This record gives sequence, structure tokens and C-alpha cells, in this order.
Amino acid sequence: MSDGKRAASAPWIRTRLRTAPGAAVALAVLVLVTAFLAAAFPRAVDAYETKGLRHDIRRADAGRSTVEVARPQPGLELPQEQREAEARSPELTRVGKALVKALPAPLRADTSSLAYGVRTTKPVVANEPWLPRPEAKPPRLTYTAQSGLKNHATLSSGTWPATPGGVTADSRAVQGVVTEETAAELKVKVGATVALPTAAQEPITVTITGIVAPRDPQGSYWSTDPLLRSPSLVPDPTDPFPVHFWTGTVLLAEDAGPVLLSTAAEPVVFWRIPPDPAGLTGPDGARLTSAIASLESGPGLLKVRAIAGDTAAVFTGLGHIVQANARMRDAISPVITVAALGIGSVAAVVLVMTGALIAARRKAELALMRSRGGSLRGIGGRLLAETAVTVLPASGLGLLLAVLAVGEGRWWPSALAATGVGLLVCIALPLRTTLQHIRPTLHGAREDMVSARPSRRRTVAELTLLVLAVGAVTALRRRGTSGSGTDLLVSGAPVLVALIAALVLVRLYPLPLRLAARPMARLRGAIGFLSLARAGRSSAGGALPLLALLLALATAAFGGSVIAGIGDARDDAALTAVGADARVSGRSERATLPDELVRTVRGLDGVRNAAPLRIEFGVTMPETAGGGGAAGSGPDDSGTDTGPGADTGGGDAAGARAMTMVGVDPASYTRLARTTGLPDFPSGLLKATGPSAPLPEGAKSVPERVLPVIASPAVAARLGKEAHAVDTLSGDFKVQVVGTVERVASLASTNFLIVNSASLEERAPTTLLLTGAPDPGKLRAAADGNGEEFVVQLRSEERARYVNTPMQAGAGRIYLAAVAAGAGYALLAVLLSLLQTAPERKTLLARLRTMGLTTGQGRRLLAFEATPQALLAAGGGLLTGWATIVLLSPGIDLVPLALAGVAGSDTSPVTLRADLWSLALPAAGVVALAAAVAGVQAWWASRRGSITELRAGDSR
Repeated sequence: MSDGKRAASAPWIRTRLRTAPGAAVALAVLVLVTAFLAAAFPRAVDAYETKGLRHDIRRADAGRSTVEVARPQPGLELPQEQREAEARSPELTRVGKALVKALPAPLRADTSSLAYGVRTTKPVVANEPWLPRPEAKPPRLTYTAQSGLKNHATLSSGTWPATPGGVTADSRAVQGVVTEETAAELKVKVGATVALPTAAQEPITVTITGIVAPRDPQGSYWSTDPLLRSPSLVPDPTDPFPVHFWTGTVLLAEDAGPVLLSTAAEPVVFWRIPPDPAGLTGPDGARLTSAIASLESGPGLLKVRAIAGDTAAVFTGLGHIVQANARMRDAISPVITVAALGIGSVAAVVLVMTGALIAARRKAELALMRSRGGSLRGIGGRLLAETAVTVLPASGLGLLLAVLAVGEGRWWPSALAATGVGLLVCIALPLRTTLQHIRPTLHGAREDMVSARPSRRRTVAELTLLVLAVGAVTALRRRGTSGSGTDLLVSGAPVLVALIAALVLVRLYPLPLRLAARPMARLRGAIGFLSLARAGRSSAGGALPLLALLLALATAAFGGSVIAGIGDARDDAALTAVGADARVSGRSERATLPDELVRTVRGLDGVRNAAPLRIEFGVTMPETAGGGGAAGSGPDDSGTDTGPGADTGGGDAAGARAMTMVGVDPASYTRLARTTGLPDFPSGLLKATGPSAPLPEGAKSVPERVLPVIASPAVAARLGKEAHAVDTLSGDFKVQVVGTVERVASLASTNFLIVNSASLEERAPTTLLLTGAPDPGKLRAAADGNGEEFVVQLRSEERARYVNTPMQAGAGRIYLAAVAAGAGYALLAVLLSLLQTAPERKTLLARLRTMGLTTGQGRRLLAFEATPQALLAAGGGLLTGWATIVLLSPGIDLVPLALAGVAGSDTSPVTLRADLWSLALPAAGVVALAAAVAGVQAWWASRRGSITELRAGDSR
């Protein structure tokens, strides 16, 4: 220039971003989504663990969750004034506040429900004649002077108890109140008096001045000791006969504690401190367990005794609640970690694939820079700078969105995850690009699999990875997957299996394509041969895209199988509890259903089949079979064995002394079993002829009759082939096993016999099982219209009981997100692998069109070329998903995810099984997407002219 100054050069980063804004935006969006998922995962885990811990503490019985500090009454060696002072409200309040402050972190108190006072621990007999005496036993009452009564109750009638003139240990008249439930059951009225004996034999007169209603009956104030709220009818442990008496509690005035010191009812001073779970988080579980243990028998107990007295003790069941929560968390964590590692690996591979695509698009540009003297350090630095400008803000924004989307959780695991995503892209893209230009390359060399065989270094590296992965899977298979806690080797099983499959398939799949191309070359058309030839040497079939697809498909299949397994486990548990779609039975085990009820229910709309059952529990096992069957004994070989023939229930079969007999109508029961999916048997097996034929109505059974029975495997192994006599309420007869089934409708027991009810002396059904969709209201109306109380159970209502706890719901949402993310990354991997070769395909179509290729033939060519690779990924994904489930299923129990927390549910192990739809649908989606992308590419290429794609000097 004329002024001697050099022209200012344009900044590199700004120039690159202006040159390719679409690629920069696409990379930023991908990093944003990946960083969001990576940051949201640990926060989501913390969130559901936090909600689960708080939920378990809040839903637990207050008697278990409350921390109670108690000590015996002040010693008799102390002056009476000091003993009375320690039982009055000022001293109790001072000690209570000190105890709350002394609670070890993270345990915090709910001060709104704090209660303290003096109570009797030994119930005192109340001999007042107006009190109810069921079975001639007088009630026994306890007395408590507890703080905060006016804050936690409303006065229904009368007045609040007071202490006019003060109360001492020598007082012989105090005031008290009872709750509405206690007053109703014990016939207590305002103004009534109850005598409370003392050690001096001069009773204390307790005057009931009012009836109160709890403000929060289920709160800890009233539920820590349920007798405060509701009386109870309990059996008398000292009486040899089963007689009962009432027990309840009288609430004295808050300052009336000293009067209880003169009684012989073993009074204690107590402080009840309910926990406040609002400030607890999931990671606080271990610290909370340690803090509770310290309070019960550790340094925390020493602090408590320094405040409340040397004889103070701490009682709480909070530790058991937290430990149960930890067991569920430990059972769920390995399953969640499988999803996290699988999706994390897929995301990492897709990010690397994105870098490879960008590197391929800029290969010519960087090769030119390298040939003109550009250093690797300079090129790498510029690539790092332009990548960081796009990626790091996207990672930060992903972290911010994750924090906003998931409100609860620790921030540092999310920050580390989002930072890791950003660093991976910032390092992988420049490194991948610069390594291709260590040496300046000549323009125009082919890069397909035919002319560019893998180098020896790559072969050694792949063999090393293959050996390590196979060794890890072998060790995992030998060691097993069961165990507590999270094992990275177990959780990384999908990654290991997918790595093995990718390394093997990427080397093997060209061989069948080349063999198939030979007969295709002899055909007249060129489309088939060209598609197979190109598919066999296309760079889109490399190990990296295939690994991403296999990982995504395996993780999606595993997650889908987990979700399907949870639903199947809940359906099966509901079926086990009810036995069919609906069930009608008596409230007692021996209650029978009248014929009119059976006929009415059979005729209801929606009832497809009705199977009456006569169930008799506690049938004594024959003594001759008590020692167990001989070796090789079992059911008759001519019978039908629908199970494996092993006892699958709980308990040793040799130790079982009782079984359940089920009388059925063979025809209706087998129809019901087939409809509900329960094991069935040919109805003719229970058909008895000759002396064993069905009895006429009202006929008596004789012990010599031999009835054919279907038995459980455990009972069949004990009874063998011989006939054995049994004594039942339905008659005395002999039984002979003719077949086995593992389950019977409406029973969870594994020791049972199924007999034809028509052969029984007493055949009235005790249970009626229904299939179909009867109207619940009409069904209950029919049951209630017979003048007796019958229980109606619906399978749908039982299934609805298995609602998700916060921990189960959180884990389920994470798995749904994992399946969705796996599908999304799989689709992205297909797109990236096809986009990498898109310019080459466009050029190929342009060249072939100049040779006479039609548009339709071009579309078929691209579709046929993409099909083998898509089928390879789909087949490999099916195999990888199935192998992962088979490998991990022995150590995965779905009970914590499906049935935990439901009272009365079947808690037998629920193993993971491969779900066909979870395996097939993602694989089919990959094939469909590949075909769709190929079709779109062919359509788009046909719209562009050959002149646009073919340029002089272009070596593509």
C-alpha cells in the first residue's frame, strides 16, 4: 500500500462463523441439548431421591418417625419441690428447646408439633360403673399432661382443663378432657369423674371438663400415641380366654404433671420431637442414619443426657424408615446407571461423529492450509478457538436450562457434566481434524474400504478393545450381576456388548455384500449391483456410526423392557391378589355364597365367564407324605405337567404341614385360566368315574373314595403317585395326583390341591371369579342385596393401588427420557452417517444421470445402498439389546420399581425379561429412517442439475 501500512486481516473466528453459520448453529444446538441432558440427569436423580426420602418420612406412622426422649420420674431421694419443678411446664419447655438445638445435622425438628409433658406408662383400671365393660372387663386408662393441647384441638363441649390454685404431688383433684372418639366409645360425658389410684391409697379425682376434637388427627401430635385420639379394644394378656377390654387416654391440664408423680402408674417425663423433612435432601440419607444412630447410642445420646438427665433414653423408628429408603435407592440405582452410561456413551459417540462430519467437510480447506505451510499447532489452535466460541456458551446455557427445569438437586454434579460435554467437543473436533493432516495429503485419493484397508495400528487397537470387552463381559457373566450398590462393570454392560458387536460386524458385513454382488453382476439391471458394491465399501458403515446405533438401540431396548416389566409385574400382582377380573367372596374364610347370588352375578352385563371356587385353607398334609416323597417320586407320568415341577414358593416343601384345597368346576375354571393367562389343564383330568364319580346332592362321602387332583409342584413331590387320605370340611376321601400347575387363581400359596367340586360332600362355593368388564356398582349392589356382607374385589382397582412413589415415579421418568433420548440419538447417528457421504452420492447421481439413469432408478439406487447398512444396524441392535438383557437380568429385581411401598403386594423377585416391542420398534425405526433419508436425498438431487454437481477439476 502507498502509506506503507499492511492491510488489516479479517478475524478468523468471525470469518468462519459468517462463512458457515448453519453448521455453527447446528453444533451449538446439539451441544445445548446434550449438555442439558447431562446436567439434568444428576439433578433429576437428586430430586427423586429427595422427594422419596421426604415422602417416606411424611407418610410413615408418627409413632415410628417421631424422636422421643423419655426418662423416669425424678428420683424419690430429691426434695419434693425439685421433683415437682422438673415436671412443670417451664422446666419442660427449657429442656425441650435445648434438645431441639442439640439435634445433630441434618435432623431438624418440626417445632409446630413439638410435645412434652408427663404421662403414665402403666394403664390403670377404671372401676366406674358407667364405663363400658365388654366381656365383663373394666377399661384401663392412661393419663398424660401434655403441652400444646389448645393449639392442636378445638373444644367441642365443656371447658378446657385448668389448674386453679396450682397442682402438686399432694393434690387429689385435677381436671381433664377426652377426644370425641374416646367419649363416644367409653360413654364419657362432661362432668364425669374418674378415680386415679395413688401410692398413698387416696385416689385422685379426675373431672372431665370438656370434649375436644383434634385439628389434625393424623398429625404427629395425635398419632405418635394413637390412644390420645382413639381408644382401642385390646385382648387381656392375663386371661386364659380371649376376652377384651377398652383402653384410652385422659388428657390432663398442661401444668398438672406433678400430680402424676404420686401414682403407681410408672410416670415418665417425655419430649416428643417430630422430624421436619422439608430441609432434607436425598444425599442426606447416610448422614441422617448416622445422626440417628448417634442419638440412640452414641455421642448424641451423651448430649441428650447432659440436657435431660442421666437416665434419659431416645426412642425412634426414624432410622428404620431411612434405611428402608436407602435399600430402595440402592435397588433402583444400578438400573438407572445402566441408562445413564448407555445414553452418555451414545451422546459422546454422536458428538465425535459430528466432529468427524465437520472435519470431512473442511478437509480440502485444511489440506490447502497445511500444504501452504500451516502448522498443526496453529491450525489446531484456530479450530479450538472457533469451536469454543460456539460450544462453551451452548454448554452454559444447557446447564442453566437444566437448573431451571429441575429445581432440586446439587449443582456441582450438573456443572461437571455440562463442562465435560463442552470439553469433549472442544477437544475432539480440533484433535480429530488435525490428526488427519499430520502429513500434507494429495488431492483425489479414494477413501473407500476397497482401496484403503485398515492399517496395522488400527487393527491392533481394535483387537485390543475387542479382547478387553470380551474379557470384561466374560468376567461379568461368571461373577454375576447381583449385589448391592452400583457396579460400573455391570452398568456398562450395554457399552461392552455394543462395542464387541460393532467391532465384529464392521469387519464382517462387507463379505456377504461382496458375495451377493457377484450374482447381481450377471443380471441385466445395474441398480442392484451398484447398490451392493457401494454399500460394501461405503465409509458410512464405519465402526463409529455403527457403535452409536448399537448403543442407542441396546439402551432403548433395555429401558423399554424395564418399563414393560414394571407394568407386567403390577398386572401379575393384581391378578394374583384378585384371581380374575373380579372376585366375590365372604368376609370370613368359611363363608359360602348363596346360589341366588351366584345366579344374579352370572347374569350381569359384561360378565363373560363365572367360575365358582370352594377354597378351604389349612388342610393337613397326609402323614404318610410328611417325610417327603422318595427319590424320583412325582406326579403320574400320564398327567399333564404345566410347570417345571419345582417348588417356586417360599419355604421348604419338606417343612410344610398344611395345604389349601380348591374345589373347582373344571370347565369354567379352565376357561377362566386361559382368559387370564394362568396355567390351565385339560378339564377331563378331574373327571371321576365309578366309585369316585360326583356325589348326588346331599350324599355323604366315604373315606375310600379316590379323587383325582391337580397339585402344585411342591405338594405333588410330597404325595407322589400313591393315593393318600385327607380330612377336610368338605368330606373325607383319598387323593391321587394326576397333574401339576404352578399357580391357581386367587391364591399366592404354593401348597395346594385342585379337586372337582362336584365330587365333594360340601360343594357350596366360597369364592366366585369373574372375567369380563362388569359394572362395579351393579356388582356391589348384587353382592349387598343378599342380606350378608360379601367382599367385591376388582382387578382394575387392585392394579390402581400400585401407584408410583416419588422415587419410583422419578426413576420411571428417567427411563422414559432415556428411551426417548436413545431414539433421538439413534436417528441423529443415522442422519450424520448419511450426511457424511451426501456430497459423494449427489455427484454419483449426477454422473449416472449423464449416462441415462432415470430419477426413479436413482431413488432406488440410494435406497438399496442404504438398506444393507440399516439392516446391519437393526440386526445388531436386536442382538445387542437381547444380549444386554440376558446378561443383566439375573441381578436386576424390578420389585423396588414396581411393587415397593404397597401393603400386601407380592414381593417375590420380578426378573427382567426381553420385551419384543422394545427390541423391534427402535430397530424398525432405524431401517425406516434410513430409507426415508435416502429417498429425500434422491429427490433433492433430482431437482438439481448435473452442471451444478459436476465441475471441472472436481475429483469427487
